[in-house]
Amino acid sequence: LDVTHVFPEFPAPDLGNILLQEGVTMNDVKTLQLLYRRHCEATLDVVMNLQFHYIEKLWQSFWSPKTPSSDGSTALPSSDEEHEGTLPKDKLITLCKYEPILKWMRSCDHILYQALVEILIPDVLRPVPSTLTQAIRNFAKSLEGWLMNAMSEFPPQIVQTKVGVVSAFAQTLRRYTSLNHLAQAARAVLQNTSQINQMLSDLNRVDFANVQEQASWVCQCEEGMVQKLEQDFKLTLQQQSSLDQWASWLDNVVTQVLKHHEGSPSFPKAARQFRLKWSFYSSMVIRDLTLRSAASFGSFHLIRLLYDEYMFYLVEHRVAQATGETPIAVMGEFGDLTSLSPTLLDKDDISDLGSEVDADSRSVGEPLVKRERSDPGHSLQEI
Repeated sequence: LDVTHVFPEFPAPDLGNILLQEGVTMNDVKTLQLLYRRHCEATLDVVMNLQFHYIEKLWQSFWSPKTPSSDGSTALPSSDEEHEGTLPKDKLITLCKYEPILKWMRSCDHILYQALVEILIPDVLRPVPSTLTQAIRNFAKSLEGWLMNAMSEFPPQIVQTKVGVVSAFAQTLRRYTSLNHLAQAARAVLQNTSQINQMLSDLNRVDFANVQEQASWVCQCEEGMVQKLEQDFKLTLQQQSSLDQWASWLDNVVTQVLKHHEGSPSFPKAARQFRLKWSFYSSMVIRDLTLRSAASFGSFHLIRLLYDEYMFYLVEHRVAQATGETPIAVMGEFGDLTSLSPTLLDKDDISDLGSEVDADSRSVGEPLVKRERSDPGHSLQEI
């Protein structure tokens, strides 16, 4: 956890020339700004203390406030309700119906959820305790339901806007925890000399000319660039590079490919196109390894999942940087980007990959997924 994270300031709502309805004043808008900031700060505090279950209560208290009761219910661990002002629920609904207010609130949510991601997972490659990973994933599964329940009496358009952002937040948490788990599983492969040598041997038997011939019609990539990536990949593998060194290599690949689009409005589209092409080429290589029943197929499958997901992570952040948005905002705007993520796996699926790596690391020289060798029919089903 990054408990030193500084919570950025929120922008002011841009009301333009909007006319407020009778009974709604600019003072109400300012009160909403104050209360929402405090609400978000309270959210930040409970997440920083890993008290995820309090989020549901915070949302209920803000969106569906009820008269305090003496039923002994659990109190919130903050002074969220001790405001300098109050805002009746009907007035809150009225304010949220204004498009500039809703747009402002969405921007605040992007800032909040990005801060929460950076607090919970400050480094996607650094090991995270399995108990925390599972807690984060359970938290992500609950978010949409909690918010929809808290906002059950609000108009659908308002709920849809709010849930859209929290959905991007939940999706990001799932992706980053999957990426982190894959990274830890892959370390065992990258540190195993015998496996690396087997991977090199199998990779050198791949018909890259055929891969390029089949992929060129779809991707229309420069042949020289593809050949350079192939050579660099083999060299980096031969040098038995660490996971951090591989991460630097992947980051450099993104930089080189997208440098011609920097500062251009076409940057987001170019980044997404590159992400698709990278995935297509890697799937073609995996296909070739599968057809050959390569002994290191399991290792390559794990590495491919990790590198595809990390490439998605890099592209997502480059697009955010180019557009001046947060990665959460990018994911919210381009919801179809999630379809490019290859590893939105359940924890059990990732654990299966990890257990294969663990078993292999205890038996140096044994293929990572032994069944690919003993059952050629199995590998053909993967095509």
